[in-house]
Amino acid sequence: MLRIISAALAAAAFAIASPQFAGATGLATCESGSPDGWQPAEKLSAMLKEKGWTVRNIKVDGGCYEVYAIDEKGERIEAYFHPVTLERVPIAGQ
Repeated sequence: MLRIISAALAAAAFAIASPQFAGATGLATCESGSPDGWQPAEKLSAMLKEKGWTVRNIKVDGGCYEVYAIDEKGERIEAYFHPVTLERVPIAGQ
């Protein structure tokens, strides 16, 4: 029983320390400086809507705007954009 509790505590400590729970997934990072110099997320949303995307959510992750959307082909998208330039940022490993 003590082993089970120890294993559960170790797993919980690992989960808490992982980047996912620290606020960044590690899929993309942006050297974006102070948020004072960022373009508004609403501008990015409008830009993507003009391309035919349906934007579900925009949040900040790794200094980038992380966008959850449905693209013009009807496919679910998770994409990252630089908050200063609004250019798409490649995702690590892709």
